Amino acid sequence: HNVSSYNTGPFTLSGIPGLEQYHVWISIPFCFIYLVAILGNSILLYLIAVEHSLHSPMFFFLSMLAMTDLILSTTCVPKTLSIFWFGPQEISFPGCLTQLFFLHYSFVLDSAILLAMAFDRYVAICSPLRYTTILTPKTIVKIAVGISFRSFCVFVPCVFLVNRLPFCRTHIIAHTYCEHIGVARLACADISINIWYGFCVPIMTVIIDVILIAISYTLILCAVFRLPSRDARQKALSTCGSHVCVILMFYIPAFFSILAHRFGRNVPRTFHIMFANLYVIIPPALNPIVYGVKTKQIRDKAILLLFPK
Repeated sequence: HNVSSYNTGPFTLSGIPGLEQYHVWISIPFCFIYLVAILGNSILLYLIAVEHSLHSPMFFFLSMLAMTDLILSTTCVPKTLSIFWFGPQEISFPGCLTQLFFLHYSFVLDSAILLAMAFDRYVAICSPLRYTTILTPKTIVKIAVGISFRSFCVFVPCVFLVNRLPFCRTHIIAHTYCEHIGVARLACADISINIWYGFCVPIMTVIIDVILIAISYTLILCAVFRLPSRDARQKALSTCGSHVCVILMFYIPAFFSILAHRFGRNVPRTFHIMFANLYVIIPPALNPIVYGVKTKQIRDKAILLLFPK
């Protein structure tokens, strides 16, 4: 048989197994959080685009984060809501591959942007006099292109690894969206390469980001505690603390999902899928609040935009 003939049929996304009767109720917070993410990131992008005072490296990275968050949430949440409202939904094989790619690509890109923002804050706090000479426009463009290209290279192989698989058994995916290992497990072929690549390459890439982010914030905290002003220390600690909370909310569910696929055979599927949905919906809604509302320049501009009088 031609292997490609096995891939012609659509998949069916069934939602959260065991909670089908609660799908409508679960959709209410999902829909609200998604609307917050869309509105918050859209306002953030608009303000950064139109306000010349916000045209600096920090806000450039923040706009990249907002765009990536919009991709991350919009890739998954609308389909998830349609499952909650109308029952199991079909998705074509090319559509599943597209969703799979943009989900994982935006996740790895989000991680890289968080690292770039941590580096920006490190330079701003630890070497303020050299800030403009280190983070020049040319350097910013190189960083943006580099992290985008890295994220693309990390997950393009996953698309080809899934595309080569024959799917001759069930086409029902017990999940709210297509993700690499979940789709690969439906194949009637050896998926060892998928499992090891999907586990080793992305997690090692993200772990390197986490280590470098941790080093950056450790150096930032050391510099903060040397500040003579107590108010300045409290302000810096408050900002860093909120940033770390968002970073943890992004990484913990993602790492749990990746590790559960590889080692968590005893983890209930319902709990796994609920947790896996957190990192595609919570961080995109929290990021514009934490990075935007707690940044004075953006907060002032947002107030003027929403309440002009």
